[in-house]
Amino acid sequence: MIILSEIEVKRDESFESALRRFKKKIEQEGILREVRDRKHYEKPSERKRKKTRARR
Repeated sequence: MIILSEIEVKRDESFESALRRFKKKIEQEGILREVRDRKHYEKPSERKRKKTRARR
């Protein structure tokens, strides 16, 4: 799965503000959360155990 996010840098916009807008956009799209979740493989049984712990 390929995830692409892009923003257009406005005329006379500083790099810092463009970077801030980009970070905000990928946070809203949930890309960072997905990357963190996929960083380490989690077995289905571990996932199930984690869900039951969270319910308690």
